[in-house]
Amino acid sequence: MEGSFMNISLDKTDRKLLQLLQQDGRKSNAELAEMANISPATCHRRVDRLFKQGVVKSVRAELNPADIDLGALVIVGVVLDRSTPESFAEFEAAIVKLKMIIDCQLVAGEFDYFLKIRVKDMASFNQLHANHLLALPGVRQIRTFFVMKEVKENAPLAF
Repeated sequence: MEGSFMNISLDKTDRKLLQLLQQDGRKSNAELAEMANISPATCHRRVDRLFKQGVVKSVRAELNPADIDLGALVIVGVVLDRSTPESFAEFEAAIVKLKMIIDCQLVAGEFDYFLKIRVKDMASFNQLHANHLLALPGVRQIRTFFVMKEVKENAPLAF
């Protein structure tokens, strides 16, 4: 259902459950129910529906990148040599295969795409750049931005 334009009606209780899940996806059904002031059975049904409708895409652990030796965050702006549906599709197909790229967005403006990449350090990025990024299909230009400080990262969605 991702990317669909279904009009999903969310009431006050749904919104409360979504906020609670964003704060801590490990809360038990009983804890969620108590915090949302609903019964555990109602809570389970509602959360299950939110998953089935695709409102909640997944619940997963947020890792500390430095603790797993991926402390360097790099943002890469990419300009393709052609702006055609075929060149975009070819580039995107290659990007999804590269596990070190954690985000990729098609954007309007000076760049075609922004990539978010986690690596160990600058030397690791240099190797990735030489062996993978430069070989991506249709790439005309790559501009690299090394993040010096992460001020706000993966914040809950406000709605």
